[in-house]
Amino acid sequence: MDLAKHGGVHTGRKKVAIVGLPNTGKSLLFNHLTGDYSLVSNYGGTTMEPKRAKCQMHGCRCEVIDTPGLHGLSTCSVEGLSIRDLIFAEQPDVIVQCIDANQLKQSLALMMDLLELGVPMAVALNAIDETARRGIWIDSTELSRALGVPVVETIATQGRGIADLKKAIAAPRTPSLALRYADLIEEAISDLQGLFPESTPYSRKLAVLLAMRDPFVEQYAASIVHEQDIARLKTRVDDLYLQFKGNVATAIATTRSRWVDEIAASVVRRQKVRSGEFAKTFGHLCRHPVFGIPILLLVLAGTYFLVAHAADVLEDVLNQYLAHPIVKWVYGTIPAGFWRDLIAGPDYGLLTLGLFNALCTVLPILFIFFLILGALEDMGYIPSLYVLAKRVFDKIGLNGNAAMSVVLGFGCKTMATLTTVGLPRKEKIIAVYLIAAYVPCSAQMALSMGVLGRYTFIALLATYGTICLMAVLAGLILNRILPDAATSVLIQEIPAIRWPNPRAVVIKTCYRLYWFLKEAVPIFVGAALALFLCQRTGLLDALKAALQPLIVDWLGMPLDMVDALILCVARHEAAAGLLIKMSDAGKLDVTQCISAVLLTTMFVPCLANVVAICKRVGWKIGLLMMVAMSSSAFAVVGLSHWILVFFLG
Repeated sequence: MDLAKHGGVHTGRKKVAIVGLPNTGKSLLFNHLTGDYSLVSNYGGTTMEPKRAKCQMHGCRCEVIDTPGLHGLSTCSVEGLSIRDLIFAEQPDVIVQCIDANQLKQSLALMMDLLELGVPMAVALNAIDETARRGIWIDSTELSRALGVPVVETIATQGRGIADLKKAIAAPRTPSLALRYADLIEEAISDLQGLFPESTPYSRKLAVLLAMRDPFVEQYAASIVHEQDIARLKTRVDDLYLQFKGNVATAIATTRSRWVDEIAASVVRRQKVRSGEFAKTFGHLCRHPVFGIPILLLVLAGTYFLVAHAADVLEDVLNQYLAHPIVKWVYGTIPAGFWRDLIAGPDYGLLTLGLFNALCTVLPILFIFFLILGALEDMGYIPSLYVLAKRVFDKIGLNGNAAMSVVLGFGCKTMATLTTVGLPRKEKIIAVYLIAAYVPCSAQMALSMGVLGRYTFIALLATYGTICLMAVLAGLILNRILPDAATSVLIQEIPAIRWPNPRAVVIKTCYRLYWFLKEAVPIFVGAALALFLCQRTGLLDALKAALQPLIVDWLGMPLDMVDALILCVARHEAAAGLLIKMSDAGKLDVTQCISAVLLTTMFVPCLANVVAICKRVGWKIGLLMMVAMSSSAFAVVGLSHWILVFFLG
């Protein structure tokens, strides 16, 4: 955290930072305000890092920044500190706080922090439709008067109130803060402000944080004041703690809490209504240690059958009207030889293994899976998985944010790995290893279902049951052999279960597919080219001959699995697409399919994730992890093969 990097060159654009608690609709507002797209979901943690977009609002040129969820500006987490650093570094011209009307008090606590910055603000009072259904009405006019900034009622899921919010951003107001702390604290704040250079931004907020003995602000303050004033800052804070009867930080927090209660009491009106008991009960059952498991199995089974059967129909249509006609045209136009094999060869053609593998085999499966995933995210089911697995996570040394990082790995392993940045070292190593070795990302899980969907649901349960068992064993071993360290704490809002918004789900699915095509198609084609050249030069045959004892004799799989493992390093989806082709061609039976999915899941992750791993735990530990997970993958798959041979012949 480097708060000293503030004061960049002004570009002539009004810089607008969207700030708020996790899961309050910040990314939805960002999408509506800018016309850009940032992933949204009904749970916190979707936005991992700030996202920017340029736009115009009422003739005003703006750069809008979508920030991850924040609970307060005081020291609480690495994520919170990074967003605080962003505010200090960027010095936004306008701060837009997105307030979920269902979490008014928690949002007002953050508002207190933001008001002390003295930056022009606007407030988006979001989700007012949900509070209305619960019999709660918030007087936005009175709230605006109390805060001294414009408050706009919005329903971000429907795009309502966005036009008024743009007007408020174009003409924000600087808050007139009336909150005062105890006299001794106020005197100390004033004295500390006086020791800062006159040009120091947010000097009152810095002084308040210093009075609370925030260690990161102490480092920053030492970097901006004159050398002779550093000792005076420390002495003034020490004097405050000697003079003040009680804990200063607690007194400040108590004053703020009282302010929050007074504001909430003055603006909230309630009436008795019958709440949606079904959603509440269903949400509780999803997290229940007994009933949650059957619900998870039903979700998994429904996803499996939709991916296995609906995707097959789309795949047949794309093959019939896209892949087959083009390949037929290539074979009728280009004579047999090097160029025809390169472009449309049955094994390693740029079209057959590259482009059409992505478009006709992988894309239909991802389309169905992303629709289901988007619906589950929008209804708020994902956090229930964390609660459901919390007891297991605790046993393997994953607490709080570490466990949440593992759950986020089912979306994107690379981003989940990067979220471990602030974890204690022990938790970080365990989480990073489990994410890399045993957590399939959304695309990989979808395609694994597509592979196993050629057979039975039992095959899917056997495969993922084995992966879960190995993950628990690996976690227990790592938790025992790694030295003990401090544990992390997770502040996670459990959202209410709600019906998914079909339009939002479709839009999210389309963007995910667009990002897949943009990132993956070049890798698919490049991997096909690499395999083609290796095959033509004889390198591939030599590699297969060297690996035959391992692949055929130990794992009991055909030598073409070498191709899948090579593709796996580039992109797991490319390997899964090849497995589907092998299965359709009759090269894999059901037990070999299970082994193939196990191997490609537990084998080394894609290159992007490898880089993220080494960035988080260092190159030495990262490379050691690659060796460990590859070795264990071959050992587990080989043992499972021979166990099946022993019992089934």
